[in-house]
Amino acid sequence: MYAIIETGGKQFRVEEGLELNIQKMDVEAGTKVDLDKILLIGQGEDIKIGAPYVEGAKVACTILEHGRDKKIIVFKKRRRKDSQTKQGHRQDYTRIKVEAIQA
Repeated sequence: MYAIIETGGKQFRVEEGLELNIQKMDVEAGTKVDLDKILLIGQGEDIKIGAPYVEGAKVACTILEHGRDKKIIVFKKRRRKDSQTKQGHRQDYTRIKVEAIQA
């Protein structure tokens, strides 16, 4: 069974046992969280599509850890102008593990 969830303005395809990084949530590590913005649930050829969300569906997850991604360098150079800009960015994330998908 798989589901497509929406969290942090992004969509993810998840299955039971999957670990993934999502946008940072203000929840302590080790707690259990239910995600209820489910766009689609499928198992084989049986598919439920929400409008916009599937009613009564949820994905049970466990918060594993919080962290920061690797640094991304944003470099802009304007040729012949003797002008350049360098900026770095590290995005915060929350690592979750999908425990169960309930339709």
